[in-house]
Amino acid sequence: MNDTVPGHLLEPALLRLAARLGTVPGLAEAERDVLHAAAESALRDTVRRLIDRVLLLELHAARLTGRLTAADPAARWAEWQAQTATPAFWTSLGGHYPTLLPRLRRVIGNRCAAALRLARRFGSDRAALGPLMDGGGTGLVEVEFAAGDSHRGGQTVVLLGCEGGSVAYKPRPVTVDRALARFLERVLHAEPSGTRIRVPEAVARGGYGWVEYVEHRYCDGDEELRAFHRGLGHWLAVMLLLGGSDLHAENLIAAGPVPVVVDCETLFTPLPPALELGFGDATDRAAALLGRSVLSTGLLPDRGVALGWRGIDPSGIGSLPGQQPAAELQVILDAGTDQARVGRARVEVPMERNLPSPDPVLGAYWDQVVAGFTELTERLRGLDGAGELEPMLAGFADVPVRVVARSTELYAELGRMLWHPASLHDEPAARARAEAVLARQADDVPGRPDDPAVIAAEVADLLVADVPVYSTTPGSGVLTGPRGTTWKTADDLFAGTLHRWRAADLGVERQVVRSAVVGAYLNDGWLRGERTVGPRRVRASDLDRRRRSAAAGIVRGLAASAVRGDDGSATWIGPVLDPAGWAVLPLGPDMYGGTAGIAVLLSGYQHEVEHGRADPVPEVAELLRAVLRTLRDTGDALLSAGAQEVAGGYLGAGSRIWAWLLLGRLGAVGRAEAVSRASAALAGLPASLDGDASPGLFDGLAGAVVPLLRLDEHVEGGHAAAAALAGEIGSRLVAAAETHDGLPRWGSTDPSHDPAGVAHGAAGIGWALSRLAAVTGNAAVAALAAAAVREAPEHLAAEPQRPGHPAMVAATWAHGAGGIGVVAADELRRAAPGDPMGAARWRAVLARAAQVCRADGFGRDHTLAHGDLGAWEVLTLAAGAGVLDVDRERLDARVLSGIEEFGPSSGFAGNPLVPGLLPGVGGVAYQLLRMHPGCPLPSVLLPDPGAGDLTAPAQPSAAGLPRVRG
Repeated sequence: MNDTVPGHLLEPALLRLAARLGTVPGLAEAERDVLHAAAESALRDTVRRLIDRVLLLELHAARLTGRLTAADPAARWAEWQAQTATPAFWTSLGGHYPTLLPRLRRVIGNRCAAALRLARRFGSDRAALGPLMDGGGTGLVEVEFAAGDSHRGGQTVVLLGCEGGSVAYKPRPVTVDRALARFLERVLHAEPSGTRIRVPEAVARGGYGWVEYVEHRYCDGDEELRAFHRGLGHWLAVMLLLGGSDLHAENLIAAGPVPVVVDCETLFTPLPPALELGFGDATDRAAALLGRSVLSTGLLPDRGVALGWRGIDPSGIGSLPGQQPAAELQVILDAGTDQARVGRARVEVPMERNLPSPDPVLGAYWDQVVAGFTELTERLRGLDGAGELEPMLAGFADVPVRVVARSTELYAELGRMLWHPASLHDEPAARARAEAVLARQADDVPGRPDDPAVIAAEVADLLVADVPVYSTTPGSGVLTGPRGTTWKTADDLFAGTLHRWRAADLGVERQVVRSAVVGAYLNDGWLRGERTVGPRRVRASDLDRRRRSAAAGIVRGLAASAVRGDDGSATWIGPVLDPAGWAVLPLGPDMYGGTAGIAVLLSGYQHEVEHGRADPVPEVAELLRAVLRTLRDTGDALLSAGAQEVAGGYLGAGSRIWAWLLLGRLGAVGRAEAVSRASAALAGLPASLDGDASPGLFDGLAGAVVPLLRLDEHVEGGHAAAAALAGEIGSRLVAAAETHDGLPRWGSTDPSHDPAGVAHGAAGIGWALSRLAAVTGNAAVAALAAAAVREAPEHLAAEPQRPGHPAMVAATWAHGAGGIGVVAADELRRAAPGDPMGAARWRAVLARAAQVCRADGFGRDHTLAHGDLGAWEVLTLAAGAGVLDVDRERLDARVLSGIEEFGPSSGFAGNPLVPGLLPGVGGVAYQLLRMHPGCPLPSVLLPDPGAGDLTAPAQPSAAGLPRVRG
């Protein structure tokens, strides 16, 4: 912020550093100058970051009290800089901030001492460093301090550029690096040296060491890319065995076909105690499985939830460009004027050196990752079975390793708080607040440091801008923490990690690896664009038997893959989409991909079995009870916690209202319970109306409108709260609409959200407003609803490709013809008899949507969201409305033949189990039920539970569908 840092503090320390560098043997004068200049630059940056907020506060105090008298903001800024350059200014701060200068002196002293220590170590060790640079000269020409966090008295990783190459200094023992290198050589000795995974060469010197600097290089061609991704699978297998963690993008370098782990100090990580989430025993068990799975390594794509980093994928394998949300970081706004202030700005997450190509296509190579993981894990198990593995691992028992006891993000937030002006004004109170935060985290998250002495030492480190660090040896387990504290009792981490690895279910681990690729992508745009499930031969015989068999097979697979709880609950582990993006988690309670949707499927399946239209599957009744138990527990926990949810019809409170009302219609729960639990889901909705709530149908305000209107219908005499909330949402959507070229638009921060689609855009919002207008008679809402979808035919004709959706086509449900066609069919069904023009318009939209779906909606996967069975629904609706000639027998045969040939496909790279209703196989089974002409199950491509009792015998709803040639 300010070009002037406290010179009267820095300059004496820097002069002393220069004098002491002059006494270091083995350093040339030019090398001392390089070291000193780098230390000074890093020190000034550190001090500047620490004092910015104090200086800003004092700047505004000076401006408001008239101490800045220049004519304009820039001149007053220059006047302010002149004042801060004097020792008297800094001395005057002592009254307001009594600990500021003493703490700055400690930081400066620590960083200078760390720089001197590095210089002495380099001078004494340089003769041994040549091999790390292929024998090149060790003359020092460049130094970069602060390559990572500061620990233990201002020490950081330092990069040193020498005449013959570069080397990294690590102020920690590197014996673990050498032990890992030896282990890799033994278990991978048969692998070609040019593609074998490795760690950098290292020179160990007790409490510190030197390691080879690994240059980043993109792969050259498909062969190297395949080798690279196979190597990633090898790393997953190794790190699962060794209990590796914290392997984020900065810790992995792509060196052509070789992924090199450059920081492997977090091995044999102790397993934290399992959390009780309150969502049922099955969900707790699923979370525990994930917590000790390969996902815990940090290598697999996963979305962050920390403050300021929500939705960011920091993983070693992921961190893909174009798939990271902009992060909000603290910056100085209006710098260079007397209006300068702290603010937050969105910044792009930089590309890391873990990527093997400038435009990586991770999904296309994920099978190589899975294959590499599987083959090396099986090799390691073979060695273990022969009694050879444990002796290979013995060398790790006594090497120092690091344990990440708390997240760096938490420490960073607390550190900023402790250097805030208010904290500097009253440091004892700030210390107490910080210690209380850490103690509360230990209460809330078992396995975090809880000893008051250890917590006090953590805060003491943060007061001098150090990140606390913990270390141990795998054979001991006692953690040495900040300032010499110790925490935890003796625990053989070596034996415990090996025991967990031996007990791991390779099938579950492989499924986690297969599923994790989705975490690299923010949305469905990464789905493979090539045709993958188009049948080579369409068989039209015996369709009903084949339909029943396919549906029953999917349901049996779901039953076999469920995670069961001792309390009678059930859930699944799989790719989950929440507002932060995709991640591998226990399923949430939503209709899109969560347990609510699976409960609807199981209820529908049971309903169709009872009516003779589906084959009995014995597990269904018990599994439905278990899933309903999970839904009830989750709803109760959310209500008890006062959780604030998004409003959406597919993700959020609207989704749960829809689910419970539909489950009541299906007879899975009693009417009274359905209404009661749907009403309970209202609790978190009012808060979701505030702030920057998404307007869309999927996870935003529009998605709650129809579920709320249906809840009002289901309650005798009406549900006043539900009706009022629906009206309030309508008012907010009307107010938020922006008109462009005569068409309403609702803003979105995600450029991949189609402004005209059903999930996030005008088609879905317009549908919700249209349904609201039909109930309220509000002319303004009706007019906006009509305008919102006015361009649908033109949008479908354009078949746009959207940024971030390279493989997305206009036939999909979320963004194109799939969703718009379903909206058109619903609007056509409800069109007033006296509005022939309106009906004609909707017939035209439905016809065009069906044409797009027929041309480009088949062959990628089988899902409702972006595959065959979403397109199938639009064509079926168009045929029923008489706007398109469809051979239903041929259409059904095409879908069934693809399912039989390829298996039910969700289209995700890696072929994970995706159980959910719209993105997964659950929806495939649901549509197979609806393929029967007598099935009354409602569509789930709009968030509407419908009205009436579905438990009574139904008349065939699709009888008389046109069948024509071709």
